[in-house]
Amino acid sequence: MGTTRCVLLAARALVVTALLAAAVAEEYVRPPPGRIILTEHAEPAAHPQQVHVSAVGAKHMRVSWVTDDKRTQSVVEYGRASRNYTASATGDHTSYRYFLYSSGKIHHVKIGPLEPGAVYYYRCGMAGKEFSLRTPPAALPIELALVGDLGQTEWTASTLAHVGKTDYDMLLVPGDLAYADTQQPLWDSFGRFVQRHSSRRPWMVTQGNHEVEAAPLPPVPGAPPPFAAYGARWPAPHEESGSPSNLYYSFDAAAGAVHVVMLGSYAPFDAGSDQYRWLARDLAGVDRRATPWLVALLHAPWYNTNAAHQGRARP
Repeated sequence: MGTTRCVLLAARALVVTALLAAAVAEEYVRPPPGRIILTEHAEPAAHPQQVHVSAVGAKHMRVSWVTDDKRTQSVVEYGRASRNYTASATGDHTSYRYFLYSSGKIHHVKIGPLEPGAVYYYRCGMAGKEFSLRTPPAALPIELALVGDLGQTEWTASTLAHVGKTDYDMLLVPGDLAYADTQQPLWDSFGRFVQRHSSRRPWMVTQGNHEVEAAPLPPVPGAPPPFAAYGARWPAPHEESGSPSNLYYSFDAAAGAVHVVMLGSYAPFDAGSDQYRWLARDLAGVDRRATPWLVALLHAPWYNTNAAHQGRARP
């Protein structure tokens, strides 16, 4: 009986192995892309749109938004109670052109110092609706959500809705935000699409291949540089971490218990590059006794076997 049972088990194992081999051998078919959801700005020109916040150091946040009205001031009023703004801060603004496209006025204002784990209410440009944000906690535990390759489809909406059901403290996005791919109005649509989420928690992002948006070859006089939209719309706290580029940076969370490194897959990374030297200095400054959590993100691995992402940033 024992021998018969062993033979039966061996036969079943062979059948399962054959089925698994057949499943692996079958070529994966990627489902069709989701339907793009375009969002329009239905508010007055001076009212903020595309509002998102990001962490700048331990006690400050950067509030970013866009207005169609070029006269709107780069100022944020904020406070701990709704409609009771006890502080204000002014910042700077920028804009960019991409051939025939001209962006709105892009505002960036750093507010703080802020209390950890606290809710603040704020208004952008002294006009429009009120927003609220929650700052990250001062110590562990901290909940970091991670979402990449967002785009702006029904799948994006369901993903962000799923993330929104959790009590996360900060969202990490390792590249491929709007999937604009040189179609600049899609950047505006994306900013409005994610605003209900990006205005409430800090979004810390790094670039993917869809952010490069390099002008077509041969070079055209007056062509925009790579990352023109990404750099203008999503500035990173790179200077605070000693990074020379908006394409890679690091920051601490939970009073230094967590150190997050956002790397640039599409900036030079060879041993002689600025990014390599910066990363070596950054990691050398991490005390693992005080910082047990070291998190590193990048869009595409620098060295990999993926034929679709080979040697993107090599000089």
